[in-house]
Amino acid sequence: MCPSVASRTQYNFHLETADRGCPSEFRRGTTRHSFNQAHCPLPCGHRFSSRFSLLLVALILVFCGSVGGASAANQLTEAEKRAGWKLLFDGKTTDGWRSYRSDQVKAGWQVRDHALTRLTDGAGDLMTIEQFDNFELLIDYRISPGGNSGIFFHVTEESEEAWHSGPEIQILDNQGAHESQKSGWLYDLYKSQKPAWLAMFEEPVGATSPEHVDATRPAGQWNHVYLRVGEQCEVVVNGVGYYYFRKGDEEWNERVAKSKFAPYPSFGKSSSGHILVQDHGNEVAFRNIKIRMLGPGDSVSDPVDGKLPVRAEVAFPKLQWNSWSPVDEKGRLSSLRLMELTHAGDGSDRLFAVVQQGLIEVFLNDPEVTKSKTFLDLTERIPAWYQERSDDECGLLGLAFHPNYARNGQFFVYYNSRKSSTTSVISRFRVSSGDPNRADATSEEVLLEIPQTFANHNGGSIEFGPDGYLYIGLGDGGARNDPGKNGQDLTTWLGNILRIDVDRRAPGKPYAIPAENPFRDRPGALPEIYAYGFRNVWRIAFDRQTGMLWAADVGQNLWEEINVIQPGGNYGWSRREGVHSFGTELSAPQDPPIDPVWEYGHRVGASVTGGRVYRGRRVSALNGWYLYGDYIAGKVWGLNFDQTQGKVQSNQSVATIGRPIVAFGEDEQGEVYVLVESPNGRAIYRLAPEDAAEK
Repeated sequence: MCPSVASRTQYNFHLETADRGCPSEFRRGTTRHSFNQAHCPLPCGHRFSSRFSLLLVALILVFCGSVGGASAANQLTEAEKRAGWKLLFDGKTTDGWRSYRSDQVKAGWQVRDHALTRLTDGAGDLMTIEQFDNFELLIDYRISPGGNSGIFFHVTEESEEAWHSGPEIQILDNQGAHESQKSGWLYDLYKSQKPAWLAMFEEPVGATSPEHVDATRPAGQWNHVYLRVGEQCEVVVNGVGYYYFRKGDEEWNERVAKSKFAPYPSFGKSSSGHILVQDHGNEVAFRNIKIRMLGPGDSVSDPVDGKLPVRAEVAFPKLQWNSWSPVDEKGRLSSLRLMELTHAGDGSDRLFAVVQQGLIEVFLNDPEVTKSKTFLDLTERIPAWYQERSDDECGLLGLAFHPNYARNGQFFVYYNSRKSSTTSVISRFRVSSGDPNRADATSEEVLLEIPQTFANHNGGSIEFGPDGYLYIGLGDGGARNDPGKNGQDLTTWLGNILRIDVDRRAPGKPYAIPAENPFRDRPGALPEIYAYGFRNVWRIAFDRQTGMLWAADVGQNLWEEINVIQPGGNYGWSRREGVHSFGTELSAPQDPPIDPVWEYGHRVGASVTGGRVYRGRRVSALNGWYLYGDYIAGKVWGLNFDQTQGKVQSNQSVATIGRPIVAFGEDEQGEVYVLVESPNGRAIYRLAPEDAAEK
């Protein structure tokens, strides 16, 4: 009997969003680690985990924070400091600000409760002393009931009114002000808009969502706005993307010509100017005002402390794939995407590569290897329509070998079912009795079937921990903005990391629930859940030396994050993205959210690919560093994480490959590989010291 959880049929699509041309739903990342008992310093063969050390890290993360304090107003996190963000408001004074067309700050503006607040009549508009051209702005606002205000950019002072020159992001009490323009809209020019690509996920399942979003919180609550002004401009409200525009292009000029701004020749013309907050006669407050300058192409510098002496090189340049071709049976080009590269832990020094189309290929871990063999072919069991679309997230996504594979021949896979592309399957298979390089395709035993409404955000990473249990990383069910609210819902498997015992069986299940699972005894919670609050886990990995569990979570519009996982932990989604507030939910969470140990914004990359802690011998400079990448940026970085302090000490550049970073892999010796999307089959890179003399 295979347990399943019924699909949730009622969804609140209140928070739909616009997104870039390459939406985050199409972004990739995958890793796994088969815990090698032969090299494990822990007595993991008896289901003992390093509970004391992991508990210590968990307590440090909870009480000390990680990225730098999500709740600290008017402060930069450590990640923001490295990324070049600067404060425009210190929470104490009005330094750096002046009233419009004045060299002073009028008395109506005061600092109250660490917020820049418009309190009394006659305050007038307030603006930065400095002028800015291309930049990103983060700003929180709190509007009074029925109130109205605005955030302006590229303001010049030749006119009596700031709005004659500078475009305005409307700030409004949407419920009480009864205005046709809504908060977050670019006044009289752009409004929140559902992205066209969302239809590709909604139409197959008969879902619909409104054309225009309202992601604002009520009057009296803090709201968060992100503004990018550059070659392409963007507005995001409470983490939800509203719209894109290009200031000064043909569409912009057409819209301005039809707007109330048409009579003002200087409107929107300046390529630089002041940032201004408006006095519209109502009380309004601002805090956490941060800015980062943009370079050519809206670029920013990597948030790194330096470059590690490492390079990436093709690992198996002569390897030919047995069952993959760059041209499919219909004559179409087909890039190779490896979701996983791992080993069986049996001393054979073989590598097993998971091809998204449904193949597992096996070959010797030898730089001179020339040919792979097909270990398992599941192409008839995954959605056929994957072959028609190179950007979907379905297919064969995960592989994990049993810690005792050498004796029992068991391995486990995660794939999307052809019967329903929105159903994820976790199954057990066995190796064939006559050929160690061939699985028994008829041996499948389905352990879990996990339905979700949409075909994206599948997660797909599976991995055995040092305790001998199987861990499963899942997404939130897809679409955008977590419409099913699954991230914070313990009655569904979606948006969680699960942990199950595959060596025992509970009544009615082909597996058992570990006695130590944190939600086993919580009323209403599914007992398989180990940690929750994830958008799209991509991927999970255990440090083979410490047993620490790492998980990268793909962000939506603004932030990518990396987490160290503790049992029972709440990692925030969809109330938070990284350490930043998300959406409109105001009620207290079931458990306090845990900060990620690292985050970065979407000018650095746009889709984190979780990696592994390096424990190999080939590159001594990488020892103990957590390696991760970004699918969009094509880069690999390394984090030096201090376990005793529970925070990142350094973020270093490792390599720029220039191709989408799909996943990471690891061999029996602890060497880490980078897996990229490749049109020619050379999809596996290894890391090597820049000093060629080092071995």
